[in-house]
Amino acid sequence: MVAPSSLDADRLAAAREALPALGAGIYLNTGSVGPIPVESAAAMREVEDRELATGRGHVDDWADFLQRMDEARASVAALLVTDPRAIALTHSTTDAVNAVVAALDWSPGDRVVITSAEHSAVHAAMFVLRARGVEIVVAEIGDGGDDDATMAAVERALTPRTKLVIASHVTWTNGAVLPVAGLADLAHTHDALLLVDGAQAAGAIPVEFDDLGADAYAVASQKWLLGPEGMGALAIRPELAQRLVPRTAGHLSFATIDQHAQGTLRAGARRFEGTTFHRPSVVGMARSISWLSMFVGLEWVHARGRATARAAADRLAEIPGVTVLTPIDQMATLVTFRIAGWPAAGALAELGSRAFAIARTVDPLDAVRISVGFFTTTDEIERFAAAVALLAAHTPETIPPRRTLTILVGL
Repeated sequence: MVAPSSLDADRLAAAREALPALGAGIYLNTGSVGPIPVESAAAMREVEDRELATGRGHVDDWADFLQRMDEARASVAALLVTDPRAIALTHSTTDAVNAVVAALDWSPGDRVVITSAEHSAVHAAMFVLRARGVEIVVAEIGDGGDDDATMAAVERALTPRTKLVIASHVTWTNGAVLPVAGLADLAHTHDALLLVDGAQAAGAIPVEFDDLGADAYAVASQKWLLGPEGMGALAIRPELAQRLVPRTAGHLSFATIDQHAQGTLRAGARRFEGTTFHRPSVVGMARSISWLSMFVGLEWVHARGRATARAAADRLAEIPGVTVLTPIDQMATLVTFRIAGWPAAGALAELGSRAFAIARTVDPLDAVRISVGFFTTTDEIERFAAAVALLAAHTPETIPPRRTLTILVGL
């Protein structure tokens, strides 16, 4: 990796100082849960302290919270380069996916096409549809690193009864970036909709929802947006939202509602906000996105994150016995790899104890996955790679024992 300029070094140091969790080890699991900025934690604590001291029942508190929800939607809209009216807050990416799936008008024999790289949460939503007589077809896309092969696999699965295509922007398994714009065109050619799981993309790489051509896009708070858990967002084309009736609804879904179940659903995406939210978490998500946008700078976040991930993939690929499963020329910020002779769980345990690396396994691939953030340093990548090289030079049976410290306590 090219050495950073002094300006980049200063920016990196300032960002890392604002992310205390980076001191717990080599933080390589943002793809599951990212480190929370000090500023976001402070904003959430301020709301919690106020609620504890004065309660939550004053009418002004509710009006203030509605404004905080507006701010959260606006922060997501700015991140995705779209209109705030296209954004609904959700409790997770899964909730966003299910909101769209449930709102469509399904009949027995209708078809959904998903890629073979989708997360188990998507498969869970499909299980529910299958119980209603909907046909679920999995398009086998291999490692996702060949756009033509991905497009061809999805096209083969499309029929006149296909209503929906679901695809990840970045696959959770090996971090391949899928051709979302092309899949949107393909789906629309067959009169189907495209729903995108953006959990591993939003915050990690540039996302411009309007230009992607997707009909809906699901976002996670706790991953690359560095926000709290229990929050997410749904971007949905306003004209599509306008013709859908949510499967679940609450008073937030309506502009007006009376005691005779007569009312007017809100225009645009907000009709999908059926239930209330944890107030500190709404503030925390908005603050984390704003911190990334205004304090760190999204352009730098995206550029440095991707460059550092590519450097990590290249470094691991150089190690004899290591196979990088991530398509290097089609990657975002996830790097998935195997070490010959090592089951993934055993390798992760060793890497955690020897290099203090915080990562995860991808069980379907029996592989280790690291999430490389804009905040990851060159030194951290090198220390991690050195630990991987040590494992690759041995087997679980021959690797030298870890050093231990024995403390004798006198009585």
